[in-house]
Amino acid sequence: MKKIRFMDTSFRDGFQSCLGARVKTEDFLPALEAAAAAGTDYFEIGGGARFQSLYFYCQEDAFDMMDSARKVVGPDVNLQTLARGANVVGLISQSRDIIDLHAKMFKKHGITTIRNFDALNDVRNLAFSGACINKAGLKHQVTVTLMGLPPGLTEDYAHTPKFYIDRLKGILKEEIPFDSVCFKDASGTSTPKTVYETIKKARKILPKGTQIQFHTHDTAGMGVSCYMAAIEAGADVIDLAMSPVSGGTCQPDVLTMWHRLKGTDYTLDIDHEKMLTAESVFRGCLDKYFMPPEAKEVSPLITFSPMPGGALTANTQMMRDNNCLDLYPKVIQEMREVVAKGGFGTSVTPVSQFYFQQAFANTTQGKWNKITDGYGKMVLGYFGHTPAEPDPEVVKIASEQLGLEPTKEDVHDINDRNPELGIKAATAKLEAAGVETTDENIFITSTCGEKGVEYLKGNKPLGIRLKEDVEKADAEKFAAKYGIKTSAPAAASDDAPASYTVTVDGKAFDVHVAPGGATTAAPAPAAAAAPAAAPSGGGATYEVAAPMPGTVAKVLVDAGTVVEEGQTVVILEAMKMETEVKTEKAGKVVDVPAAVGSSVASFEALVIIEEA
Repeated sequence: MKKIRFMDTSFRDGFQSCLGARVKTEDFLPALEAAAAAGTDYFEIGGGARFQSLYFYCQEDAFDMMDSARKVVGPDVNLQTLARGANVVGLISQSRDIIDLHAKMFKKHGITTIRNFDALNDVRNLAFSGACINKAGLKHQVTVTLMGLPPGLTEDYAHTPKFYIDRLKGILKEEIPFDSVCFKDASGTSTPKTVYETIKKARKILPKGTQIQFHTHDTAGMGVSCYMAAIEAGADVIDLAMSPVSGGTCQPDVLTMWHRLKGTDYTLDIDHEKMLTAESVFRGCLDKYFMPPEAKEVSPLITFSPMPGGALTANTQMMRDNNCLDLYPKVIQEMREVVAKGGFGTSVTPVSQFYFQQAFANTTQGKWNKITDGYGKMVLGYFGHTPAEPDPEVVKIASEQLGLEPTKEDVHDINDRNPELGIKAATAKLEAAGVETTDENIFITSTCGEKGVEYLKGNKPLGIRLKEDVEKADAEKFAAKYGIKTSAPAAASDDAPASYTVTVDGKAFDVHVAPGGATTAAPAPAAAAAPAAAPSGGGATYEVAAPMPGTVAKVLVDAGTVVEEGQTVVILEAMKMETEVKTEKAGKVVDVPAAVGSSVASFEALVIIEEA
């Protein structure tokens, strides 16, 4: 009977897929300790979105988290992180010195293995990063990324077993040093047949004894079936998670897979009673966190427009924050065309985010009217070669809007010339901010940008989502929607009457609740209309409106500012991208309704200008 090993992804992919990667270290360490006590000796613990999220949302340092995890599990457990080739743990690709620093820092802070992938499967992006990982004394798990294409998309080569095996042959040809090979399907959309054929062929061309690992998600309900296909084709290791993050957008549960292997020629060889205890501890650790319902669902939409589990809940949560979750089905529908015209890169970070951002822009601003920065640079070649050639018309639009020419050049060479990237640039930013220039701080600055610097300066906003906070926010939204005043006027006792104003179908009513429950209602008196702000010069006014739902990140003008046509007046943030909002008319600003940190809807006034 063959023992199938597994990596527990609960504390990295589980957090990213179900909770937007926003979990504080102190809250999960007891579960990590319980899982190690249950016999698990291989954990995914950091990297991917769990690097930036700690600085952006959790008020924590990712290197401290790694150190704490190593202390809990001891020296012998395999701790693995996730890296994105030339992007390492950010959404932008990096210069060679930062890629090398990534490997050194993660080795320093207790990591054993780095799983290294490139969403475009461009072997060049794996070669240098893989060599750095190997040189730093870490185990390098080189990765080929998988994805099932939506129905109706015609592509004869990309994302077929032949395509994946050709990528693997390219890795072998380049003599990239590696300790194991992973086939990673972040969206869970590959079919068992494709998985079986790919791993079966890989086993034939890899050196004897090479460990093959397979990773998928249960988002489309295919997780267990694909794992069985991988095992029967010769995979040695699979990725699993523990309840409450298992299933749905994450990996199948350890106990579910253990049960599936009963009566077969394979086993996980776990102590199921100890695993039950570990999962119980884990559920207790996460009980206070809000988990969106879509994190635990099998979604039939995903096979039509592949959205990775690790990005799905992060995006739906951002849409909740921006009051536009109703747009989600339309955005997912738009992704099909975005994937095809973008060159069929695998829907995994950062490309999955590029896809979603462009689909969001197509939904809110019209098809291809706005090319987002990441998607545009991808189709132009600034992240590497896409599996198929992008649509020529989209490439042309991207080139015009971004002011960049298409390129086939190695992204490392491009980034090494960029004065805004690299150790020297990060050092200058830290010195300007008055922050110590340690290797860790340089890496944080390079991969987390301005938000990383703000964290290091001591500005540490908390953005985790707790059940009680979400319930309170939902109650406030309900009250605002229906015009309910959530606090009654001061009363002498519990027996005093309470008064509310309720709006129904646009009509306001005063409601009085007397002791004993008697209720009366009468139309509320009309409020006096507030006088409209008159332009200082008496001219016509023009509203600069939000082109999409989002959060106001920056306001670049004040009342009295004179602006030119085409000048940026506000920057909106939505779906991890910043959008410059420009005025179409010149004049003088007379009012700025937009407030930094506030959520705005499409077409909501941001700045009011008295026309020149």
